Amino acid sequence: MALSHPLPDQVVELVAQRFRALGEPIRIRLLERLREGEASVSELVTVSDTTPQNVSKHLNVLMQNGLVERRKRGTASYYRVADESIYEICEQVCESIDRQVSELGDLVAASRAA
Repeated sequence: MALSHPLPDQVVELVAQRFRALGEPIRIRLLERLREGEASVSELVTVSDTTPQNVSKHLNVLMQNGLVERRKRGTASYYRVADESIYEICEQVCESIDRQVSELGDLVAASRAA
């Protein structure tokens, strides 16, 4: 999908909203666990080190942004990733951080050698 640039205001807001949804470490942890497959809130509590209510709150943010889906089974809810492209974004950010750290290390080494 080709976008026109500059991006229209409505698109900018949607992109910003998606990044805000990813802006909490607990949400990244939840998505990382869901990479392994569907999980209930109680299963997700174990990887997030927080309360079931807090996990549910964060899952709702991810769900509202189209990143996870919920399936109800009796009284339990199970969550799974709805948009696998989110992992590509995470990989790109990790690669960028790795490059930045490497460049900083090179700068520090060069300054010590001088």
